[in-house]
Amino acid sequence: MKIQKESIEFEKGKSFKLFAPSLKNCFFWHYHPEIELVYVEAINGIRHVGKDISGFTDSDLLLIGSNVPHLNFDYRIQTECKQLVLQMRENFLQDIINPVPEYASIRHLLERSYLGLSFSGETKRIVVEKLQVIKDKSSFTSLIGLIEILQILADSTEVKELNKEDTRIKWFLNDKIRMGTIYDYIHENYDRKPNVNEIAKIASLSTPAFCRYFKKQTNMTFTDFVNNYRINQARIFLLKESSITEVCFQVGFESLSYFNKLFKQHVGETPSEFRKRHLEKIEN
Repeated sequence: MKIQKESIEFEKGKSFKLFAPSLKNCFFWHYHPEIELVYVEAINGIRHVGKDISGFTDSDLLLIGSNVPHLNFDYRIQTECKQLVLQMRENFLQDIINPVPEYASIRHLLERSYLGLSFSGETKRIVVEKLQVIKDKSSFTSLIGLIEILQILADSTEVKELNKEDTRIKWFLNDKIRMGTIYDYIHENYDRKPNVNEIAKIASLSTPAFCRYFKKQTNMTFTDFVNNYRINQARIFLLKESSITEVCFQVGFESLSYFNKLFKQHVGETPSEFRKRHLEKIEN
């Protein structure tokens, strides 16, 4: 459950691989030198890229740079989840992109991918369609399709940088604490009152030392992380039979007004608006 280096194998004669992994309940906190483009589709999920820990709704398209630690995007997702992952060989930027002057904007895109880039809107829709198309094409045609996809991403303004600083593996190699232990503790206790003193003890740290560690690793306080996790779980329960009040208490909040306020801060809409929009989508 500690951070792992993933070893990626490619077919002979191919510069990248495109596949649909499914890990679900496996905690795979990992890194690799290959740049990766990930599309994940689910009602909601958690993305942990570098120091950024945030939720996504419906789907997400991410470009993750070389040696940036990240968690598998289907971790703990309890509903249907689809993924497409495209991984480029370690020398892709150096040998294929850098020598070609016309690829200058793609080079810049791949060079800043170490921040973790999340794409939305029309960019996401078009790129996902093109990923589906190149999946079954010949090697040459699919490579041309990949270059086209990278150009679309490079030209896009529908992009968010997930990290504001370099979070490549050098920041995490000396991490003595296993993030999986923290995730598991919160998953088992989010509906009650996760106790920072308990998890600090599990991590063999004093409470102040654990709080400093956690903030340094994630740019979040332990309380903020727990609330973020609760909101992600609430999204799932809101699409079931429970009322909004029941969901509020089900995920561990004691105040309905605070739950509504926090939900809107995280999701951009109230619980009732979220539920109505998704149920209409399911009915259609």
